[in-house]
Amino acid sequence: MDCGSFRYLVVIPTKDEVKAIGHVIDEVLSVGVPGEDLVVVDGGSTDGTREVVLSKGIRLVDQVGRGKVGAIMTAAQLVEGYDYAVFLDGDYTYPATHIPELVRAACEGGYDLVIGARRYTEPGSQSALYSLGNRLLTIAFNALLGTNLSDVLSGMYVVRSDILRELNYESRGFGVEVEVTAHVASSGYRVYELPIRYRRRLDPKSKKLGVFHGVQIAVEILRMAWRYNPVFTILFAGALLLVPGLALGTYVAYHYFFTGVKYYVKGVVAIVLTLAGFQSLLLSILSLYLKRVELRLLRFLRGRV
Repeated sequence: MDCGSFRYLVVIPTKDEVKAIGHVIDEVLSVGVPGEDLVVVDGGSTDGTREVVLSKGIRLVDQVGRGKVGAIMTAAQLVEGYDYAVFLDGDYTYPATHIPELVRAACEGGYDLVIGARRYTEPGSQSALYSLGNRLLTIAFNALLGTNLSDVLSGMYVVRSDILRELNYESRGFGVEVEVTAHVASSGYRVYELPIRYRRRLDPKSKKLGVFHGVQIAVEILRMAWRYNPVFTILFAGALLLVPGLALGTYVAYHYFFTGVKYYVKGVVAIVLTLAGFQSLLLSILSLYLKRVELRLLRFLRGRV
């Protein structure tokens, strides 16, 4: 792609961010993004956010549907004529100064999705629980989707506009980033991560993510794994039989060697569970390699190898 003719639309999904949205808009404009290539997709703000956006002469669009998934789905209808869409949250946590480098990486590297991985976090920007939850969810995503990413839940990323129109938007709430990344990673497209900074919110009271949303995102990861890699998901679930099998086997072995009590039925059950789990584990690993072969073939067919 000729980077000289490269066009991208910056999209800011927001809801009730009156204290931050003005600063986010000013920062986006300060890195050279034309006002006509910036849009704020609002999810029904009632705190004055809309008025701030309009006062700066920036296009404001009411999102279709509810939650962040509705905002991304709305953006998919606005990117006609653009090569890529750039997303960042409206709470000022993601520095807009990273937009040029993210866009440059997408254009020069030919990547379909470039994620701003939050490697440099400002003190107080993430609680210990939030950071742990983000890490565990990313580990689960990598395990179930066969990827090797470090921050699948980042709210700042660059994605090809035609990919946005391919999505089914089945996710709920804040799980839309999981759906975007799962679709790209599992469809033979190319994903790249670029380290970015992450700041504290200007308005801590506007924080919307909680423990419930973490559980919701975990469910979305399982749904995406079932959609894009069902064989591995089934086999991975079967591999979990190793846990009760080994635990029961340890219990039986302990009593056999140290107390002289023999549990024949429990021993047979332990052996069956362990063998079934071990076999499922081996097959799940094989399915991951087959998935990678499939992805290489897809990239070859798309002329991206």
